[in-house]
Amino acid sequence: MHTVVVRPWYREPWPWILAAGPFIVVVAGIYTAWLAVKSNDGLVTDDYYRKGLAANQTIARSDQAARIGLVAGVRVTADTLSVRLQASDKGFVLPPTLVVTISHPTRAGLDQSRVLVRDGDIYSGEVRLPAAGHWLVLLEDERKIWRLMGNMVLPANDETLIGGSTTEAAPADIRH
Repeated sequence: MHTVVVRPWYREPWPWILAAGPFIVVVAGIYTAWLAVKSNDGLVTDDYYRKGLAANQTIARSDQAARIGLVAGVRVTADTLSVRLQASDKGFVLPPTLVVTISHPTRAGLDQSRVLVRDGDIYSGEVRLPAAGHWLVLLEDERKIWRLMGNMVLPANDETLIGGSTTEAAPADIRH
């Protein structure tokens, strides 16, 4: 005769294996709730009013560039960035320096900011960019009175026009 040993349920492995899944989910849920309460989500800023004012000032600086009729021809050759700045407002005086920020839409590690010095009617400086790619270009004076923003796609044979109504290849009167 065969005797069967009956053990209590808590000595069997299967109830514990089956209960492990829901137990892990409960622990993960408690940990997630703790993270949500303790961490900063970063979506809402504490100084939203000041940031809103700064956004309005940025828009005003872009509008100022449009009122002046600023247009910039941007060219990248080898390791040099050159900018030719023109304005339809005859009273506009070219600033001695130009702040240029070049940023990549998806690769922040390639972003660069330079102060270009004017030599005649051209601002130029050293910049290191990959041979090909799409770039966002921000031009502003150091006093932050105006700003121009546009797109540049490399490689480009001609200057890229930034300002005016669109960003396109530069017309003949502003080329080198």
